[in-house]
Amino acid sequence: MGDDGLPSLAVWKFASCDGCQLTLLDCEDELLGLAERVRISHFLEMSGAEGSGEGGTATLAGVGPYDLSLVEGSVTTAEDARRIRRIRQISRRLVTIGACATAGGVQALRNFADVAEFRAAVYAHPEYIATLATSTPISAHVPVDFELRGCPIDRRQLLEVITAYLAERKPNIPAHSVCFECKARGTTCVTVAHGTPCLGPVTHAGCGAICPAYDRGCYGCFGPSNSPNMPAMVRLLHHDGMNDRDVTRVFRTFNAASPEFAALPEPADQDTAAEEEAR
Repeated sequence: MGDDGLPSLAVWKFASCDGCQLTLLDCEDELLGLAERVRISHFLEMSGAEGSGEGGTATLAGVGPYDLSLVEGSVTTAEDARRIRRIRQISRRLVTIGACATAGGVQALRNFADVAEFRAAVYAHPEYIATLATSTPISAHVPVDFELRGCPIDRRQLLEVITAYLAERKPNIPAHSVCFECKARGTTCVTVAHGTPCLGPVTHAGCGAICPAYDRGCYGCFGPSNSPNMPAMVRLLHHDGMNDRDVTRVFRTFNAASPEFAALPEPADQDTAAEEEAR
C-alpha cells in the first residue's frame, strides 16, 4: 500500500508483441474504475513516469515494492533472466499474462531448432545479438502466483484476476476446454458437422470459442487445458486429414514451449516418404 492507501500495480514487458499489455488499456470504461481502486505505479506502455505520475522517470528495473505485478513476455536473454528475478523480489504477487509469459510464445520455436541459424538468417550482423538458445516462460525462472493464458489474453479474465487479488481471493478462471464454451453459446461442433480439424478439446477456455462460432477450427491460442488427452487429440486430427507434420506444426505456434504441446514427437520419417511416393 502506498501513502494514498491504494494497492500498487506494475506491468512489465519481456520478449513479446505488447498485445497483452494493450488488453489492459483496451478495458476503457473498466480501466477508469480500476484506477480508483489501484495505483498504477509502473507501466511503460502507458506512462514513462514511476509512481502515480509525479515520481521520477520509470526504468526497466522499477522501484517497488509492488502489491501486484503483471508480466508479459518470455525470457530470451540473460538480462531477461536477471531482471525477472529482481521483479519477483519487489512484487508481493506476480501474475504472468499471455502465451509468451506462460508458454514461451511464438519465439519458443527456436527451442526446436538452431538459434544461431535463426540469428544469421534474420540479422545482418548476428555477432551483435546476445540471446539465449531457448525462449522460456516466466515460471521457469521464478515462482508465479497465477498464469493467465491467451494470445492475446481476454479482457474479462484480466479484470477478474486483478479484482481477485485486490479482494485477496483466488481468481475465478475456468480450467476447462474450448468445447465447453462452444456448448455454452450453442455453437455446432465444426469437427462433428464438417470434419474440420479443431484443437478445442485440448485448448484452455477463455476466448469465448470465437473461431468455431465462425466455422473455423480452434488453433490453440489459449494453450493446453488442464490434463488434455493429447493422444486422443492426435488420432482425431489424423482422422480429419492431418499428417504427422501438420499435427506438429499446428501445436507449435503460440504455445510451442508448453509441456503438453512441446511433448509431441518430431514428424515421422514416413510422412516424407509417403509424400515423395505420392509425387
